[in-house]
Amino acid sequence: MSLALVRTRALDGLDAPEVTVEVHLANGLPAFNLVGLPDTEVREARDRVRAAILTSQFEFPQRRITVNLAPADLPKEGGRFDLAIAVGILAASGQIDAARLNDTEFCGELSLTGGLRAVRGVLAVALAAARAGRGLILAAENGAEAALAREAKVLPATSLLAVCAHLNGHEALHRLDAAPPPADAQAAPDLADVRGQLQARRALEVAAAGGHSLLMFGPPGTGKSMLAQRLPGLLPPMDESEALESAAVFSLEGRFDPAAWGRRPFRAPHHSASAAALVGGGALPRPGEISLANHGILFLDELPEFDRRVLESLREPLESGIVTVSRARRRAEFPARFQLVAAMNPCPCGYAGHPTRACHCTPDQVARYRGRLSGPLMDRIDLTVEVPALAHEELAAAAPGEASLAVRTRVSQARALQRERQGVPNARLEPGRVAAMCAPDAAGADLLKQAMDRLNLSARAYHRVLRVARTLADLAGAERPGRVHVAEAIQYRRSLDGR
Repeated sequence: MSLALVRTRALDGLDAPEVTVEVHLANGLPAFNLVGLPDTEVREARDRVRAAILTSQFEFPQRRITVNLAPADLPKEGGRFDLAIAVGILAASGQIDAARLNDTEFCGELSLTGGLRAVRGVLAVALAAARAGRGLILAAENGAEAALAREAKVLPATSLLAVCAHLNGHEALHRLDAAPPPADAQAAPDLADVRGQLQARRALEVAAAGGHSLLMFGPPGTGKSMLAQRLPGLLPPMDESEALESAAVFSLEGRFDPAAWGRRPFRAPHHSASAAALVGGGALPRPGEISLANHGILFLDELPEFDRRVLESLREPLESGIVTVSRARRRAEFPARFQLVAAMNPCPCGYAGHPTRACHCTPDQVARYRGRLSGPLMDRIDLTVEVPALAHEELAAAAPGEASLAVRTRVSQARALQRERQGVPNARLEPGRVAAMCAPDAAGADLLKQAMDRLNLSARAYHRVLRVARTLADLAGAERPGRVHVAEAIQYRRSLDGR
């Protein structure tokens, strides 16, 4: 047989479109032509495949070899096609049984010795192969990650020789059924470590219960970063679909650790990060920090120190939960359902309003510092809370704070109410559903109307106040937001406008 068809997968965002490797052997001077829009890494597969076939004690055909990666208009990158190309050449030359290729896909990079190396993005590939009803042969190093897709038939192998032995019926590869490890709920630091700061702790619980964005401001050393690091420990465990989506994003970057399965990601990029690092980018689009924080926390410390253009790039993902990275030849869409938590000082020196230390900033310097955060961005932050400096006597007298476990119990109950009522956390409610799901009682509605008039709140701010009030009612077990819930929600909004 001089023609063989082998199936594999490319990567396009979180999708793994099918690629058919068509191998044709023809008479003529020996040549190896690779077509189908391959990039440099894929073109280099010719040398890796030739060496791997020869060192595995197979014959490399001395004929005119044409390998087509179809569809031709889909860019191909990386070494993931090596195994499929090698299997196709061996099948076309009659050295392995081509009849067993129809129900199997292949993914892996070959070493010159014929060994199989891990590639990134195998979780997306395994999910796509499972939907297509085919098995997946890949490197043993990728086996545990791919097996997280429970429906996938994952067949890990260590070498090209082992793959060929399986296809020829000599020694079968065994399916790997790895149960996902339980989520490590104790991985996050405990909230009991935080002493005092009752208002900030309350805001942290509200943010966790509704998935709301949160901004903490105060002098250096008051516990803003400490509080933010404890937020993942207050959130309920991810369900399987969330864990798979989060793991798939990390898999695209080659960073996924199976031990982190089900754990809410916590990403804290440095304030020097570029827009591409934060939202994603590159000639071949890759996910950024907001996608790596999907279903978890994105913590931006020293918020005003970030480049203004970088911060402005967060506006659309905060609303939509997705980010689209467009390039001249590629367009990729990544999930970005992250929870934004930020911290900042009240002024450049950090001590404006400090009870014992003097601020040396001029009013103009303070205005410029705070002006680095645009109104549209601040309008998208649900909760703003001050984290004041505490005197030594207050810290020494403060009792240990409530443990994360107790707070997480209340948060989980509130999230369960939201899931039963509307299917999503309150912060993710679409504007068209806010009126129906978050309508306050008469007293609450009257108070909110007064706040709209006096504080000049935007329509977006109005909806966000309603969402926060709904979360406060859920934490209290109330059927509808009341006046007290609306008042507390407005307080978080007023502190933002009056900082």
